[in-house]
Amino acid sequence: MDDEIQLISDGDGIAVVGDAAVVERFLASEGLSSKDLGLQKLTSVAGTGAVVAQAGAEIAANSGRWVQLTRESSQLVQKYGLRESSRTGLHTGVVRGSRGQIKGFVEFAKKPGSLLSNPAVLAGAAGIMAQVAMQQTMDEITTYLATIDEKVDDVLRAQKDAVLARMIGVGFVIEEAMTVREKRGRVDEVTWSKVQSAPATIAETQAYVLRQLDALAEKVERRTGIADLATTAGQAESTVQEWLAVLARCFQLQDALAVLELDRVLDASPDELDGHRLGLKAARQDRLDHIRRSTESLVARMRAAAGTANAKVLLHPTKSPAVVQAGNQVAARVHEFHGRLGIESGHQSAEARRWASAAAEARDQALATGVKGIGAARSFGAGTLDRAGSVKDKLAGGIAERARRLRGDEQER
Repeated sequence: MDDEIQLISDGDGIAVVGDAAVVERFLASEGLSSKDLGLQKLTSVAGTGAVVAQAGAEIAANSGRWVQLTRESSQLVQKYGLRESSRTGLHTGVVRGSRGQIKGFVEFAKKPGSLLSNPAVLAGAAGIMAQVAMQQTMDEITTYLATIDEKVDDVLRAQKDAVLARMIGVGFVIEEAMTVREKRGRVDEVTWSKVQSAPATIAETQAYVLRQLDALAEKVERRTGIADLATTAGQAESTVQEWLAVLARCFQLQDALAVLELDRVLDASPDELDGHRLGLKAARQDRLDHIRRSTESLVARMRAAAGTANAKVLLHPTKSPAVVQAGNQVAARVHEFHGRLGIESGHQSAEARRWASAAAEARDQALATGVKGIGAARSFGAGTLDRAGSVKDKLAGGIAERARRLRGDEQER
């Protein structure tokens, strides 16, 4: 009997669904790591009557694994010719083979009760995939925050601003809701009611942090003197990590809320799940774009400051390298932050020119200029001597001519 695997891609990950042994062999042959998808939650949205019984049996018989979309895993979409749905934005398909060797491609699943033939189940699977992807990012942020010398909670508690204080409280409430969800396997009305006001508080905190980063970038841009620039760059280096930590915590809590929200919609209005998933995905991308623009603006201005400092390193041999070093630190921290949130960015360190290097360069330029000057002086001297010899000859000729005329006049007398 042929082995069959159903593949679903939503742009963030790929779900591999089928017999557990076949799925494991398939993932091993592709060299991909995966996480459990948790298909059991889909039985509540399968349908009614005989359809739900068949779909429920199909779900129970299959294993679902989630693979994060990377450069390697994304090749599966092209390799097996998955087709995109204009309505859901999902790439789906069924691949078949024998003994775990997947070779062929069948675009539509014909088997009744399969994920791809049941719109409600497919929408539920896509919703679960979105949750797993966001939880992956949340784990990345947790790791990121753990690498910072001061944990984000310490940073937040050190702030006296009421906006950040409110965000701390909201974080406790969301974490409690996530714990209840994990224990119960769903988000009931009571749990959801506790976190409904959280989005406004988190959005307020995120806007506050982005304003702080924008103000820091503008402050760097306004400084022209190297001394002031060094002071401002140093401030940026010491504070940007803290603001990025708070921003990462905001994003983490927003993803947690989205996970809770999808569970709530799955439980209360499953027919609206697909549209809700797409809406959350678009809103999440908007937040990422806003964060990227603000942080990249700061890096660009720090890079410009480094260029200014490098140009004046001879006059400021200690402060100029400090500006460049601060810019490199800010760029590196922003780059790491982008990576944890899944934002693509480039990072290139500016090289601080040492005073000796700049002095040597200036010396070489002076020597080159001096050689040209000596050559010009020699040329000028030779020309002057030539011109002097010519004048001397003319003057001697004139004196001789005048002497001859004087002698002629005396002889005539």
